[in-house]
Amino acid sequence: MSRLTVDDLLDQLEQARQIAIDDRKPSAMIQATAMMAKMTGHDRPQLKDVNADAVQTISDLMNELADDDQLLPQRISHAKDEY
Repeated sequence: MSRLTVDDLLDQLEQARQIAIDDRKPSAMIQATAMMAKMTGHDRPQLKDVNADAVQTISDLMNELADDDQLLPQRISHAKDEY
């Protein structure tokens, strides 16, 4: 007995969706499409980190703060403005 793969399940859902289209059953078509989206992770919003390039380690940030007397007040001010 072979195990079903995600691709097998997606193929079966596509077949069910096509049958629903042919039989003019929109709710069944929508259910199959929704299940396919769920299985592939497309049912969740995609979050994008707009500050991904600005990511620092805590150690890097602490070293940066220690090296620049004005940087800490600037960072605090920026944080207050952002949040």
